[in-house]
Amino acid sequence: MGENELLTRITVDPRIFGGKPIIRGRRLAVEHVLSMLAAGDDPETILKGYPWLEREDIQACLAYAHRMVGHERIEPLPFETVS
Repeated sequence: MGENELLTRITVDPRIFGGKPIIRGRRLAVEHVLSMLAAGDDPETILKGYPWLEREDIQACLAYAHRMVGHERIEPLPFETVS
């Protein structure tokens, strides 16, 4: 499944979590799945906790994060040197 197809699993509903990205219209935010992964949970553990969730949904969260980070631009902060 390609990235664009995976991203169709990520939806936004202003009535759910104030419009944060969610998975397939359900009450599970992309950021929650990403935080579980960042905390060290493996996909199998996450899938057990959410029986309706599919492995492709987790991949979709990662693809979404990749897409968002890919568009980030960080401006370096100016700093003074002490002489």
